[in-house]
Amino acid sequence: MLQGARQTVLNFPSAFLGGNRTQRIEFPFCCLIWRLQLPPLLFLGVTCHAVVGSLWRPSFQGNANLLHLSRNRSNPEQGYCERGARLVSSLDFWTLSSENLIAVLPTDPVKENYVRKVKNCVFSVAFPTPFQSRVRLVAVSKAVLEDILDLDLSVSETDDFIQLVSGGKIVFGSIPLAHRYGGHQFGIWADQLGDGRAHLIGIYMNRQGEKWELQLKGSGKTPYSRNGDGRAILRSSVREFLCSEALHYLGIPTSRAASLVVSDDVVWRDQFYNGNLAKERGAVVLRVAKSWFRIGSLEILTHYGELDLLRMLLDFIIQEYFPLVDVKEPNRYVDFFSIVVFETAQLIALWMSVGFAHGVCNTDNFSLLSITIDYGPFGFMEAYNPDFVPNTSDDERRYKIGNQANIGMFNLNKLLQAINPLLNPRQKQLATQILKEYPVLYYTRFRELFKAKLGLLGKNEGDDDLIAFLLHLMEKTEADFTMTFRQLSEITQSQLQELVIPQEFWALKMISKHRLFPAWVSQYLSRLKSNISDSDSERRKRMTAVNPRYVLKNWMAESAVQKAERNDFSEVHLLQQVLRHPFQKHSAAERAGYSSPTPSWARDLRVSCSS
Repeated sequence: MLQGARQTVLNFPSAFLGGNRTQRIEFPFCCLIWRLQLPPLLFLGVTCHAVVGSLWRPSFQGNANLLHLSRNRSNPEQGYCERGARLVSSLDFWTLSSENLIAVLPTDPVKENYVRKVKNCVFSVAFPTPFQSRVRLVAVSKAVLEDILDLDLSVSETDDFIQLVSGGKIVFGSIPLAHRYGGHQFGIWADQLGDGRAHLIGIYMNRQGEKWELQLKGSGKTPYSRNGDGRAILRSSVREFLCSEALHYLGIPTSRAASLVVSDDVVWRDQFYNGNLAKERGAVVLRVAKSWFRIGSLEILTHYGELDLLRMLLDFIIQEYFPLVDVKEPNRYVDFFSIVVFETAQLIALWMSVGFAHGVCNTDNFSLLSITIDYGPFGFMEAYNPDFVPNTSDDERRYKIGNQANIGMFNLNKLLQAINPLLNPRQKQLATQILKEYPVLYYTRFRELFKAKLGLLGKNEGDDDLIAFLLHLMEKTEADFTMTFRQLSEITQSQLQELVIPQEFWALKMISKHRLFPAWVSQYLSRLKSNISDSDSERRKRMTAVNPRYVLKNWMAESAVQKAERNDFSEVHLLQQVLRHPFQKHSAAERAGYSSPTPSWARDLRVSCSS
């Protein structure tokens, strides 16, 4: 790199992460060359194993009707061949159960559904509140229905399905639950939070032996609704449905979305908290995950000194979702913490690799399984900017994209504080050391991902500078993050070397206007020569497989939302189709401009916590 360029970019990584070095945790690129020994407790993955439970049928009363269904074909007592023979074509042969949770974890003894302070339990029994008006199915995920829930797509056309996914009926044998948790919101302890508009309607064991928790979001009030109405609205529900599926197909751990329904029920929202209340329509997303436990699930118990329950819940979580940890091992909580630290670092590095900003990285929104949950005012960065904030409610810019790694460590520290009462002095020391390794874990994965995005093979001590140099040029020219890397995947080395960028590579053309662009190209092409036994076509093939052409940019989601509010769901369905194959060129997506510069009408779009 030119000396002048080196001086220009050396300070970039701290700008990328944001904040003042004296006030925040900082992870400069020099962390990449640290050679700290990682503790032996770090494991490389977490998978869920299935746990069998029979139906639990107490006589709770609710305002949702029971949908009487028989045992499902995924009954674990059946042979695998029988269970895997075909998809279920009717909900008459499909069932859910809540027993695996409520047989072990205590529920709130108060069964009435009113807002209150809840203690000494993990769940409250809470039934969804059905819509009063017509309910319409907007979209379904065929992959979730078939691959996760063993349901043939035709089931989604039935009234039973509409009733189930809108909260109108629940499956006989399952007790709907609202989860009690707390959390740090924007860095401040917020006390009891909980599922204020979500109902866990049961757990499904599929034909692969996987256990999935089904949750309705927007399905009415619970004891944790505080001042809310328990509803979600169409615009935020469209965004969540599309983005959770989009992240999945980008290869990022996430909850999934099975269906989206909209009603004609009126829901009032002040979108930007400026006193302008407006009528919107209520909607419900059926979302699924291996677990909905989050850091706040443990924080609330420690905060109120419910340490026996904390131990019970943590042992349950380890037993159910962390098979690499021996629940009988004295150091099990340290082992658990080690995995969460490792996988949180991996998750946030993956977010950064596609320019994804969660928007509300509170501890109550951080999964203990390190999956992306609780989609709110998220955003995919368009013009590259480490200070990008997708949430207009975030006045202090705490959750800007360049601060997500710092927030990950803040949240993990809160997790450590939550489990500290269960640790002896030696275990506390081990856990503290594990947390200190987080910057190394994060930057190791960050480097791997961005090297892959640039098509680099092997190791070179200049790779960190090469990455930082490009990001610096992108920031100075406000180049599109997604399309810069995609177009680097599509342009040939000879075209780059000539420094005459064709118009079709519009994002690269923007960067090429910077005076240091030739220096970066020279350094990049020189580095590519060190890729042993690599051809330019192989490089491009490799890079297009990791650099998406399409992500759910805010303007794309907004366009779909505006049409949906007029009962035109065509763009929701188009985006569904396109985002399932984000690395492949799609003619309809090209016509829609999904790989083009952000349209002028969308440059000032805003998204808030109001949903």
